[in-house]
Amino acid sequence: MKIFFAGSIRAGRGDSAIYQSIIEMLSKYGKVLTEHVGDKKMTIKGDAGPTKKTHDRDMKYLVETDIVLAEVTTPSLGVGYEIAKAEEMGKSILCLFRPIKGRSISAMISGSDKLVLKKYQTVRDVEIIFEQYCRESGIVLK
Repeated sequence: MKIFFAGSIRAGRGDSAIYQSIIEMLSKYGKVLTEHVGDKKMTIKGDAGPTKKTHDRDMKYLVETDIVLAEVTTPSLGVGYEIAKAEEMGKSILCLFRPIKGRSISAMISGSDKLVLKKYQTVRDVEIIFEQYCRESGIVLK
């Protein structure tokens, strides 16, 4: 299985440790195409090099992926764009939101019927949610 993990980069790196833990967990189930999102060394400047290269690489990954898991606690234009593109492609999309005081989920995410939105607190919660989502969606776990 190929997994596309989406999380904030330029909108804030405060959750990079959580992203890394989620990516490590997801790696048990398949190839995470976007491991760089969890890289603790990545700054809000994102990848070095031309932004077109980053865009084209991530769009290639979206085409190849079997499932998109988007962590949407930190609002990000890039993550929203990736979710919209994945919706257009008919991909399976699971969005995760960690309730934090002062944060709310975008109505564009919570109102979409083309994705599943789940709240979580811990990476263990994410694993349970991911396994249940895959079972219900008919996605075979390795």
